[in-house]
Amino acid sequence: MTQAPHPLPDSPATPLETPKWLRELWYFALPSRALKAGAMLAKTMLGEPMLLARDQSGKVFALRDICPHRGIPLSCGRFDGTEVECRYHGWRFDAAGTCTAIPSLVDDQAVDVGRIGVRTYAVAEAQGNIWVYFGDADDTLPEVPSAPGFEAGDQRHVETMVFSGALDHAVVGLMDPAHGPYVHRSWWWRTKASMHAKAKAFAPSPLGFQMVRHTPSSNSLAYKVLGGKPETEITFRLPSIRIESIAAGRHRFVGITAVTPVDDSSCEVNQIMYWTMPWLTWLKPVLRPFIQTFLRQDRDIVAMQQAGLRHDPRLMLIDDADTQAKWYFGLKREFARSRAEKREFINPVKARTLRWRS
Repeated sequence: MTQAPHPLPDSPATPLETPKWLRELWYFALPSRALKAGAMLAKTMLGEPMLLARDQSGKVFALRDICPHRGIPLSCGRFDGTEVECRYHGWRFDAAGTCTAIPSLVDDQAVDVGRIGVRTYAVAEAQGNIWVYFGDADDTLPEVPSAPGFEAGDQRHVETMVFSGALDHAVVGLMDPAHGPYVHRSWWWRTKASMHAKAKAFAPSPLGFQMVRHTPSSNSLAYKVLGGKPETEITFRLPSIRIESIAAGRHRFVGITAVTPVDDSSCEVNQIMYWTMPWLTWLKPVLRPFIQTFLRQDRDIVAMQQAGLRHDPRLMLIDDADTQAKWYFGLKREFARSRAEKREFINPVKARTLRWRS
């Protein structure tokens, strides 16, 4: 029996149905090496202006990048490794967001400087990555996303690219299993002639779902570069994180794809890679153009998609190739509901085997 396609929940909805961005979760900010001790950096994440800084002791903190006095970005000012000084009037703020000085005050002006502050964000640094938590300070923080088997770090490469499109379309595009022979058509990855039927087992996992460990498809030439007999396991978890873990003999490769919304119409896609193969490190200058090409192909197709989406068409999802996308929207809705109802998250994904051609 032919199944009717499912409409894509792309039209405006209530916050409990399909929220634009989920909160109370970790979002990738930047690689650790991009922020030196005594330096600060401005970013926009989830539409919010943010100042990230690393103090002289090496600890990273994050503040809302707006001075509460006259609204100028704090990132326009100075950072001495301990406090941020506003460029406009010299107000100073520490890592906790508390105002420590207002230079224009004279001795008899009774202003409780310590009661003035800017919003702070929880920050975690692990395996060479800086993550920012969007939620209240009293939340029970979820586990920080990580590369399994690389607890000590050993981050080898990070590639970052901005996509012109909303978060949902970028995430659904990146997890789509059927676009490879068309978007990534090339001699080193996929050809149209290489398409064949595939069947992969999936199971629920914390805050998401997992493609159970398996031998990569025979038409995935890039996997053969790793040598041995590779086995791969792919996990997706909220809010927008894909982790692929490959074992090839005694060696391991892990790629984390973290998508962070910048604003309503753009998002930052970060490909973070870990590996144990020394020869892969030697080949990195040669392999990087292939990595960039792969990401550019995804970026360009999402940009092309915007020409159609601006007309607000009604979209659809089909089984089984789009089932992961349906799971993604279902996970978002359940997470939002569980937070609104102050209860435990119940994963809506059920174990099953998906079949498609690619």
